[in-house]
Amino acid sequence: MNPIISIIVPCYNQAEYLDECLQSVQDQTFQDWECIIVNDGSSDHTEAVSKKWIEKDNRFTYLYKKNGGLSSARNAGIEIAKGKWILPLDSDDKIGNQYLELASQKFNDAYTVIYCKAEFFDKVNHPWKLPSYQYQHLLVENLIFCSAFFKKEDWKIVNGYDIHLIYGKEDWDFWLSILDESKKVLCLDYLGFFYRRKEESMDVAINQDKNKIDFSLNYIYKKHIKKYLPKNKNAIENFHLQENLKNNLDFYNEKVNKNFINRILFKLIIKFS
Repeated sequence: MNPIISIIVPCYNQAEYLDECLQSVQDQTFQDWECIIVNDGSSDHTEAVSKKWIEKDNRFTYLYKKNGGLSSARNAGIEIAKGKWILPLDSDDKIGNQYLELASQKFNDAYTVIYCKAEFFDKVNHPWKLPSYQYQHLLVENLIFCSAFFKKEDWKIVNGYDIHLIYGKEDWDFWLSILDESKKVLCLDYLGFFYRRKEESMDVAINQDKNKIDFSLNYIYKKHIKKYLPKNKNAIENFHLQENLKNNLDFYNEKVNKNFINRILFKLIIKFS
């Protein structure tokens, strides 16, 4: 019998955190799941840790592949997944024990994506305050973390996670691919995702490199250009409109700054005269 939910855990040299991650999966109150651990060519003891869990619980499956990056690893796991619903879970993160149960109660309510409240842990410990989901806002920045539920059939339609996004933003790109204004998204009123913040992590390093950020943002914009270009608009006319708006904004900002500086100087003159 096929499970309802397939949890995909890509792992690349994160064996030290894998036990905690997989324990959070086994602790779920909802039982109808499988968990596919994808070893993305690790050089540490990921395989040994994974096999320990496979022996402990036959709902865990192990898959080894040559290193190809996060998107490639997720795709490999989802490809063999038996569940109708998919939940990606990075190997250094963890989930609350009711996350699967509460999400499964909404599977028949026509949602495309289901996620929950989140929190940082490890070196940083505080709530992850993401803005409320709105499709137009999603076009500007990512509003949904990686560990959200979606249907495998939607993953197939968009050809999976984009392996060209080697510097991150693959989650944002994937949400843009499967969502539009007509699709329903639900954020559960439940703290169910815990994102590990380490002193050194891939996303922190990438966010300090403007060239890598620009590559990802430009790639996503070009890929989803139809979503960014307003309907029934001429592309060139829209470009000129945006340029004019920018120029006007720069002009008014300059005016405001000048007035602010003049007020400060005036106060100083009065004070010392």
